[in-house]
Amino acid sequence: MLVEHLGVAPKVHPDAVVAPGAVVSGDVTIGADCQVLHGAVISAEGGPIVLGEHVIVMENAVLRASSSDPLKIGDHCLVGPLASISGARIGDEVFIATGARVFNGAVIGDRSEVRINAVVHLRTVLPPESTVPIAWVAVGDPAEMFPPDRHDEIWARQSQLDFPGYVFGLDRTTPDLMVQLTERYARHLSRHADDRPLDPS
Repeated sequence: MLVEHLGVAPKVHPDAVVAPGAVVSGDVTIGADCQVLHGAVISAEGGPIVLGEHVIVMENAVLRASSSDPLKIGDHCLVGPLASISGARIGDEVFIATGARVFNGAVIGDRSEVRINAVVHLRTVLPPESTVPIAWVAVGDPAEMFPPDRHDEIWARQSQLDFPGYVFGLDRTTPDLMVQLTERYARHLSRHADDRPLDPS
């Protein structure tokens, strides 16, 4: 389904295929010979999303962009089932495996791999030809990689990146952080009330 959001309709190359069960919403450009499979969601939340050529977005993957963090995926990339990418820059020939997560402001260099259930955290920069092993966490600039059982070391790097401040503009020490976060984010998401499904013909 193609959806007009904030007055902007997706642009899909005539040689690309978007499955009937996928949702593509807002300022999204999908390049030649891309394949967007069933259940995938590509949602431009105030910032653009651009997929290059020959990009495959598999079942139930979620791609999002915000006004502060657009999303760009280069040519010949594969985004695996259940993967999630928010507001990142992905180079050419990158493999984002099943269940992997890439957060706002991240940069992934050409020919890199983010393997099954791995995480590339907020504002993390991976140079070209990097590999994030299965279920590991990459964090920081330059990126350091940690197995998931090293939470304290991950948190020591991650806390400096200030997720609530960077993504939501909120101070982590605010006593009612989740109240403010959910109310602010809900107001932002309420802009979907005026979305308009487009006629597929």
